[in-house]
Amino acid sequence: MNLKSVIAKPFARYISKQVQLHMRNAVVDQATILNQLIRSGQNTQFGSDHRFGQLNQVKDFQDAVPIRDYEQISNYIQLAKQGNPNILWPGKPLYFAKTSGTTSGAKYIPISRESMPAHIQAARNALLCYIAETGNASFVDGQMIFLSGSPELEKVNGILSGRLSGIVNHHVPGYLRKNQLPTYKTNCIEDWETKLDAIVNETMHRNMTLISGIPPWMQMYFDRLLERSGKSIKNLFPNLSLIVHGGVNFEPYRAKLFETIGSSIDCIETFPASEGFFAFQDTRKEEGLLLNTRAGMFFEFVPAAEIFNEKPTRLTLNQVEKGVNYALIISSNAGLWAYNIGDTIKFVSLDPYRIVVTGRIKHFISAFGEHVIAEEVEYAMKRASEKYAVKTIEYSVAPLIAGQGDGNSCHEWLVAFENEPEDLEKFAEEIDQGLRNKNIYYEDLRKGNILSRLKIQVLQKDAFILYMKSIGKLGGQNKVPRLSNDRTIADAMQAFRKKN
Repeated sequence: MNLKSVIAKPFARYISKQVQLHMRNAVVDQATILNQLIRSGQNTQFGSDHRFGQLNQVKDFQDAVPIRDYEQISNYIQLAKQGNPNILWPGKPLYFAKTSGTTSGAKYIPISRESMPAHIQAARNALLCYIAETGNASFVDGQMIFLSGSPELEKVNGILSGRLSGIVNHHVPGYLRKNQLPTYKTNCIEDWETKLDAIVNETMHRNMTLISGIPPWMQMYFDRLLERSGKSIKNLFPNLSLIVHGGVNFEPYRAKLFETIGSSIDCIETFPASEGFFAFQDTRKEEGLLLNTRAGMFFEFVPAAEIFNEKPTRLTLNQVEKGVNYALIISSNAGLWAYNIGDTIKFVSLDPYRIVVTGRIKHFISAFGEHVIAEEVEYAMKRASEKYAVKTIEYSVAPLIAGQGDGNSCHEWLVAFENEPEDLEKFAEEIDQGLRNKNIYYEDLRKGNILSRLKIQVLQKDAFILYMKSIGKLGGQNKVPRLSNDRTIADAMQAFRKKN
């Protein structure tokens, strides 16, 4: 044990106590933060347009500032992109985090001098809470690999712009910088497969102790190591003791990752996005992620079924209930105001406020009125996979309307299996029953014979990698949506069907 891990333990205990103090004051902190945000924003163009100088309470704010998504706030973002100061937040943004958009193409999310530290502190706090609870600080002595986007930034009218993971790369604390892999040069490689080979070359013979990234790209990295070395990851990296993950539900990837590693290891889940670092796992003893209520963000929660209503119900932290699916709305010290981030969550604890991510607002299936969400699909697949000892590599679900295929309308599950079920029909029946148990609307449609039982389309093992490569989105933080309400992805995936 070297000096770094020795120092980490008392610091971890201190930060953990601070986190526990903050969680007890969450409701009061949220009220204070909204007041501070309004006062800071009142001299901006947005603040002037929305009467910030006259707002005194939450209801005033909700009456003055409607919920918006990126497309609806893009006129303000465009003004800020042009280099104009005091548009959404005082001064100019420190960065623009560039992300893939939908109807708007690329999205440019502002990050301010005030909001940037929260991205770093939340990740730090997740690691320190883990150290405080487990006593394991040994990983800070070894090499840590962060699978991220390129740290190369471009200037947009004098404002640096790039992927969030690349931006964060410039703010890794100095005490971790020497432990960080891949190197800056390798991290700047844009082509994912070329970059992956370079990462393998740099890390294969190092003392790797921690890996961070989204699960599908971790799996690709591990598979490439296995292919090159012929050894399990645990044999290659005997001191690997921690996975930090976020971005997608970890459960569908857990079994395959641990099998490739050669044993189970500890995991820390986080909930970061370009718009803010919303939550992190503060304990291994309880379900869910601690909502980051003291990080310059004011949270609102809209029942997911109401998010597209003209005037949806907007709840504050002290009004939420456990087990309800909410759309997450934020106002932040980066200049986002009543902003719909596109994710849905539900609370699993109200003391303290802990959440689980249930999906994306736009990633659902309701072609027939069933409104199936990612959480339900993942539950059904997990249930069936455990019963029949099946392992999947990746899958995605889309509606199949009568006339587009054989028979009645149904859901089509496009699945790349690690090992296929012996009886595909029984496996499909088990998934279907799991979904019927979880979603009352789907059950009603199945009972009424409006929907037939789901169909499984078996894809080749590397189908999702080939698909992402075909659209130029292989690597980084990109992933295939678990659900789509149309056939765009499903039709493209037909090219990667398994050949009999």
